[in-house]
Amino acid sequence: MNINDPAAVIGTNAWGGKMYGKAIRGSYVEDEVIIEAMEEAKRRDIAVFDLARDYGFGKAQKMIGHFGTSDVIISSKYTPFTHYKKDCVRRSLLKDLDDFKRDYVDIYWLHLPTDIEEHLNEIIELYKEGKIKNVGVSNFTLEECERSKAILEAHGIPLYGVQNHYSIICREWERNGLLKWCKDNGISFWGWAVLEEGLLVDPRVRKKSPMKFTFNRKVRKLEPVYSVMIEIASSHNIKVPQVAMAFCASKGVVPMVGCRKPSQVNDLADASGIKLTEEEIRRLEKAADSANVKIMGADIFRAFVLKERKK
Repeated sequence: MNINDPAAVIGTNAWGGKMYGKAIRGSYVEDEVIIEAMEEAKRRDIAVFDLARDYGFGKAQKMIGHFGTSDVIISSKYTPFTHYKKDCVRRSLLKDLDDFKRDYVDIYWLHLPTDIEEHLNEIIELYKEGKIKNVGVSNFTLEECERSKAILEAHGIPLYGVQNHYSIICREWERNGLLKWCKDNGISFWGWAVLEEGLLVDPRVRKKSPMKFTFNRKVRKLEPVYSVMIEIASSHNIKVPQVAMAFCASKGVVPMVGCRKPSQVNDLADASGIKLTEEEIRRLEKAADSANVKIMGADIFRAFVLKERKK
């Protein structure tokens, strides 16, 4: 498993207790099944797990620490919901490490571009102490990524990656040059919500979820996209959601997908190795552009970014 070139990443935002699973995710999965999924991820060489303190109402990180993190890659984040305060990142990371039962995290992301320099400077301190092995940024624009790269490189630290929303129907980071910039600079681009929170799936399989109910009208507008996805899935002998994963992998984006079951891990591992043809990619993009549906949106968290304080 190569941390510098992961084939796929397993999201843990769907992990949690019964109330969270049923109310937010539509179903609950027993811990024993998630442990089996982790073991399958190790066998399939995609044991990279992405976490944050609020995932599963705060339970996801404690779960993975209890399950065991000695032989997996852990990706975690600091989310600055307030302006920078001294040691705010340190306190959060130490809580993470306590949850993970480890003394370091493999990849640590600044989750929002608030007070970029101040927060990154503290991350740099923790990096130099060995508590962080790689540094990334999440939900940043191209300009903010360039600025972050310069701050890190001034201390001899490379920018490991950018973690932003990307899917068949959300390709703004490709259009505005961020994806190309990452490729040109050897920076990994991780795409979260590649399934648009469960909406880019097979419409013929009836599953109830809060997201599908909330976006019911938009789901109907996605019919042209579903039609192309179903055709491509049939030609590759894969499942419809795997087309969305393979699309990202084919575009040089590391697909991040929430997995709670071994079967989901296998679907992700298989899809990440499928190369769609240029014609298949063109058809998917044409259908998506024609549908013109926005579910999550590339800038969904921009409202939480605080304006820089005057210095």
